[in-house]
Amino acid sequence: MLEIEIDGKKLTVPQGSTVMEAAHSAGTHIPHFCYHKKLSIAANCRMCLVEVEKAPKPLPACATPVTDGMKVHTHSPLAVQAQQGVMEFLLINHPLDCPICDQGGECQLQDIAVGYGGGASRYKEKKRAVVGKDMGPLVSAEEMSRCIHCTRCVRFTEEIGGYQEIGMAERGEGSEIMPFLGKTVDSEISGNVIDLCPVGALTSKPFRYSARGWELSRRKSVAPHDGLGSNLVVQVKDNRVLRVLPRDNEDINECWLSDRDRFSYEGLNAADRLQKPRIKFDGKWHETDWTTALDYVVKGLNGVAADHGRDAIGVLASPHATSEALYLLQKVARGFGVNNIDSRLRQSDFGADAARRGAYWLGASIVELAAAKSLLLVGSSIRQEHPLLAARLRQSVKKGAQLNVVHVVAEELRSPVNARLVFSPNELVDALEQVLAALAELKGEALASGLAAAVPGGEARRIAASLAEAESTAIALGNVAQHHPAYSRLLALAQEIARLTGGRFGVLSEAANSVGAQLAGALPTHGAFGAAVAAGLNGAQMLAAPRKAYLLLECDPVVDGYDAHAAHSALKQAETVIALTSFATPTLLEDADVLLPVSPFSETAGSFVNMEGRLQTFNGVVRPLGETRPAWKVLRVLGNRLDLPGFEQESVEQVRAEWLAQGSLSEALDNSHEALAAAPAARGGLVRIGEIPLYQSDMLCRHAPSLQATRAGAVPVAYASSAVLSAAGVESGAQVTLVQGGATLSLRIEVDDSLPGASVHLAAHPLTALAGLFDPIEIRQG
Repeated sequence: MLEIEIDGKKLTVPQGSTVMEAAHSAGTHIPHFCYHKKLSIAANCRMCLVEVEKAPKPLPACATPVTDGMKVHTHSPLAVQAQQGVMEFLLINHPLDCPICDQGGECQLQDIAVGYGGGASRYKEKKRAVVGKDMGPLVSAEEMSRCIHCTRCVRFTEEIGGYQEIGMAERGEGSEIMPFLGKTVDSEISGNVIDLCPVGALTSKPFRYSARGWELSRRKSVAPHDGLGSNLVVQVKDNRVLRVLPRDNEDINECWLSDRDRFSYEGLNAADRLQKPRIKFDGKWHETDWTTALDYVVKGLNGVAADHGRDAIGVLASPHATSEALYLLQKVARGFGVNNIDSRLRQSDFGADAARRGAYWLGASIVELAAAKSLLLVGSSIRQEHPLLAARLRQSVKKGAQLNVVHVVAEELRSPVNARLVFSPNELVDALEQVLAALAELKGEALASGLAAAVPGGEARRIAASLAEAESTAIALGNVAQHHPAYSRLLALAQEIARLTGGRFGVLSEAANSVGAQLAGALPTHGAFGAAVAAGLNGAQMLAAPRKAYLLLECDPVVDGYDAHAAHSALKQAETVIALTSFATPTLLEDADVLLPVSPFSETAGSFVNMEGRLQTFNGVVRPLGETRPAWKVLRVLGNRLDLPGFEQESVEQVRAEWLAQGSLSEALDNSHEALAAAPAARGGLVRIGEIPLYQSDMLCRHAPSLQATRAGAVPVAYASSAVLSAAGVESGAQVTLVQGGATLSLRIEVDDSLPGASVHLAAHPLTALAGLFDPIEIRQG
């Protein structure tokens, strides 16, 4: 520890601290622009000049290391004169257009100029002008004349984003910040440069000219998309969400936000937001009142139960719904005698259900996962699934951690990878078996019969060596592994790898409330907190053997499920389909019979349980739109209408208390299961790789225009290796017909030799809906 005196205040700081860090620890503010706690030191704005005793001139606090006995004056006449001089230089070319600047009222330059700027400038020369840049549909760079060249945006894209998409060209007065070679900024976390920009040079394109900062109410919330559970500040004006910003939480999202969490709010005001209940009769939709709609629902459910039995009803729920809504949904279903309920819409293998002990989760905190010295990701396109977790792991790799990957695609992680195995979905199990076999050899341990019959190759041995030699390890299964037809086998293999290494094993939860859905009892085999229940059909079984009635909570099974063709066929033949939804989507309009408008996360109170098992509560930030109602209220009234006991709750807090009283949150989190899954049957031929694109994860994202206008939001085309195209007799760029499970689709196919053989990459999208995400597929010419 070193001793330092700042403005007469003595303190001790760790070796290697800078004067800026020491001042922050003492609560002393030093004006600055280029410094940021998460970025490297640039020291190019010079606003943080301070006086250091015995130094011949003022020194930048951000780049000056503390020495023992150092005495610093941050507001001495010399320091203030230096800071005022810097401010005068910064304002020489600044357009001073605060009245029309989107950053007005939230601008660091504006704030600091109040304290350090002069009343008039001594410079009369003509100000320079910089032409605006096109950085894509999310970030506006139209007013680059305001830029003060702090380079925060440049450092962010390189250091946090992992790929330098923005640079500073030219020198001196000609310096300009711009995207490279006229390209747009396509990072999945690009919106953070808006927060980082201390002036109005980079602003939010969707929010631009919508409101002033002081007009907005600021309310806390939780992101409703991936399993990280990022903390949000939602800004509201006139009962409309106009902007979403990050709320600092070092344990979860640090100070960042993914673009999906930042810009998806646009979907809240989409044209097809459902605002009134609708009923379909004579093939046409008609708006109605809640009483009539609920009477219709009760009559439909009672009719199907009387004619076909309660087992003829299926209940499907989104893992993006709140815990309270999911708890009441399963309570209504089971109270009515229906045990067919599931929230795992994209899962295709349920072989581990019978041996399940608890809710599958990360197996560690997010911080602990990032602290592992060797990490193995299995079946995870992590930049699409969990953008901020990918950024955190990138920082871990920079500090010496080793990242290993077993996957079906060679995703560009923008981070060094120690070893990587890329196999087709048919061979993913074999790839993980290779790693386990190599690890067993290194450890000198025998494995259970049938666990690892594969012969390990070179990359598998490198992965095994990394895991065996590291002092701390973690193995995590991503979305692709969870959707894979041999998920239970992958689960067993990964658990055995974790046992041999003594590391942590877990699942990267797909949705905002995947863990909460399990704990709430939205499963066919377990009730709330794993309570024993009469087993029902899982989601895949409900569609493979169609039910006579379906009750849907905040989901569109055709788009949100594993097999679009099976879902559409099952819903079409049902006597009644009841959808509690925020959006009147094309497929629901075609397949459903009644639509009940329920509130998205911004219009209801509730809770999500993130991948690390952390329960996070939130309140609605705006009033429900039109006649929309929170899902928990609709389900409580539905329980009353069905004459079920136990539906007297008057607030979401009462629902939550009832749910949490069913068991212990920490005790219900358990990744272990007793049985080892049997090896899957070998499959030949072409197989589809049906990843879920970054902005197709849920309904809200799909209704955000700016996200859909990005490169990641474009309608996907098919990709295959040159060998696969040659065998099919087609050329790259040709129009082909893809056939899968009785469904066909005509689209363009391109060559991608990074893909494994015997596979066709066709990402899931409403316009590319075929059958199973990882099922056999056929390429036909024309």
